[in-house]
Amino acid sequence: MSLKELIPVTDMIKWRRHLHQHPELSFHEVETAKYIYDVLSGFEHLTLSTPTENSVIAVLKGAKDGETIALRADIDALPIVEEADVEFPSQNPGVMHACGHDTHTAMLLGAAKILSGMQADIAGTVKFIFQPAEEVPPGGAKAIVEAGVLDDVDKVFGIHIFPTIPCGAIGMRTGAASAASDVFELKIQGRGSHGSTPELSVDPILIGSEIVTNLNHIVSRNVAALDSAVISIGEFTSGNSANVIPDTAKLQGTVRTNSKETRLYVRKRIEEIIEHITKMYGATYELNYTMGYSAVMNDPETTELVREAALKVVGEKGIFAAPAMMGGEDFSAYTDVVKGTFFILGAGVAKDGYGFMNHHPKFKIDEAALPVGTMMEVQLILDLLVNK
Repeated sequence: MSLKELIPVTDMIKWRRHLHQHPELSFHEVETAKYIYDVLSGFEHLTLSTPTENSVIAVLKGAKDGETIALRADIDALPIVEEADVEFPSQNPGVMHACGHDTHTAMLLGAAKILSGMQADIAGTVKFIFQPAEEVPPGGAKAIVEAGVLDDVDKVFGIHIFPTIPCGAIGMRTGAASAASDVFELKIQGRGSHGSTPELSVDPILIGSEIVTNLNHIVSRNVAALDSAVISIGEFTSGNSANVIPDTAKLQGTVRTNSKETRLYVRKRIEEIIEHITKMYGATYELNYTMGYSAVMNDPETTELVREAALKVVGEKGIFAAPAMMGGEDFSAYTDVVKGTFFILGAGVAKDGYGFMNHHPKFKIDEAALPVGTMMEVQLILDLLVNK
């Protein structure tokens, strides 16, 4: 029987649709974790545990000794009102699996079902990691690492589904596969005045505007052209009257970089600019700068293993070079401590109705991609622990 024939497609679609209809936000995946645990309990040879809140870890110990390989799926959803045209929309108002974590979970459940039936042929151990809270820093991966789940792991692999890419195509890259993702909150304390007497004020709106302009100069004038950095201000709030200069202004922004050196340098420049501009105008400030996820760093050895598996699953024509992404991903907590690769699964193109990217309220995927993702996960284990 071929690997494709082993894929429990009907079960995977059922699991995925149940999860899609019952999404839960980061750090609140209580029923999601229970559902995953119950499904895994029906498979043989698995040892289940919940080392962190709302996580589920399934361990499959093979009949022979060998490496320990981890496969990870994230399980949380997003605070988005679903607008996707699907027959199984979210039943939890204001919450949606708009990033595809329901598909990641279903694919890994499928891999666990297949591999648990191959226990006698496996030389080593497989850890199936169902991880909560990928979407919200500090992220669920950090807690799993701190709980020791990866202490005995030799290699770790993760997959992410994306529309606007041909269904079933597999993408990978060596090196930075995502960006470090940091956020900052800034409160500018000025001095208010009537709009007719600006000379009596220390205008936080003017100061904040100058700060925003100069922060954008960091990317264009301080970061090398061949390096990557993004600084985006997502909130700028101040005042509530047309003819009153307010006392304070609040800004929030995100910073994305793909090297440790640039990450630290950009933070330093942001702090310097805020300090100098506020001082120049006679204002004070409070800055809360939070270092979020580091960049996912794909190891060359494990990335080549993904490519070899993809050749067997989809062939050369089904493989593409994944672009560098400036999005954040807490899979980086794993690649910070273990060799690993995070790769991409295509889930349909716009002309077929799959033109809305992850985090969009109309996000949807072609479910025909799910068996391909599961085959990739199983093929990696076959290559590493069975057919050596």
